[in-house]
Amino acid sequence: MLKATSLFRDSIPRHCFAVLLQQADQALLHNHASSLHQDTHSLEQSFPESVTLVEVGPRDGLQNEKQKVDVAIKVQLVEGLVTAGLKQVEVTSFVSPKWVPQLADAAEVYKKITKQDGVKYPVLVPNMKGLQAAMDAGATEVAVFTAASEQFCKKNTNCSIEDSLKRIQDVVQCALEKDIAVRGYVSCVVGCPYQGQVKPGAAAEIARRLFDMGCYEVSMGDTIGVGTPASVAEMFKACRDVMPVERVAAHMHDTYGQALANLLVALGLGVRVIDSAVAGLGGCPFARGATGNVATEDVVYMLNGLGVKHGVDMNKLLDVNEFISHALNKPNSSRAARALLAARAVDG
Repeated sequence: MLKATSLFRDSIPRHCFAVLLQQADQALLHNHASSLHQDTHSLEQSFPESVTLVEVGPRDGLQNEKQKVDVAIKVQLVEGLVTAGLKQVEVTSFVSPKWVPQLADAAEVYKKITKQDGVKYPVLVPNMKGLQAAMDAGATEVAVFTAASEQFCKKNTNCSIEDSLKRIQDVVQCALEKDIAVRGYVSCVVGCPYQGQVKPGAAAEIARRLFDMGCYEVSMGDTIGVGTPASVAEMFKACRDVMPVERVAAHMHDTYGQALANLLVALGLGVRVIDSAVAGLGGCPFARGATGNVATEDVVYMLNGLGVKHGVDMNKLLDVNEFISHALNKPNSSRAARALLAARAVDG
């Protein structure tokens, strides 16, 4: 989810890590097949009537882009997503430009966006300095982050999980005193590039602590996309045991093509909020070939097929897809969007 400040050299080999996680998933399937079957047997009956989509493309998607993206393009991207019907768009991150140069223009971007009533424009903040900068820019909602992996937390934030939670506590307390809503993120909820498998209970405990601090919602991130329906189900079950499931969100990356399957299981377990990125923007610096966040278009297509309401106009979303793909001069990573755009071209 968040850009790392160090290289992958200290991690275990990628191919070994993938095999280990696959073996762990097979064990989960063997040991918990009955329980998983009970939870997913009647998925059609358990799907929600509606789902909230949190668009993270402008922040989580663009932060990994090496080429400088102009302020005007970022502003147009956010406004286009809102026009498409998205009611929650994460705009940017108030982090040090030393670590994330792409987002050095955070304040300018935020101020230039024409805000619409009924739409949330959250921003990510790593500490009190970031919170102050966000407040100075006029932000009314912020997001904080930590990890379920001790090693990832130290690599990414230069501190332990416990120290990161203490830092977050200060941010949350100050924000709430200023009537600023706070959302929480937990990275590496099923697997970590440094330690391997992450226990479901460990991820759930971090989520609970963020919720208890005052985060109105906690987004559980499969940062490197190694999760499968088995491991993701166990993680969300653990979360459901310690906090209200309606306060848990799913943030899936699609590195191994499992994101939609994982989201389907999450919906069946009671999750009602999904993070996604237009055109599948983003990626993980820890996994070679990572394809970034699950594409908003793919999620919308799936939800349409399930009859689940989401409030997004697919045609307008496709317009945004074409705009940002062209602006970044990179391939569109959404399979649904590629098919729909091809059909639209034929239809004229």
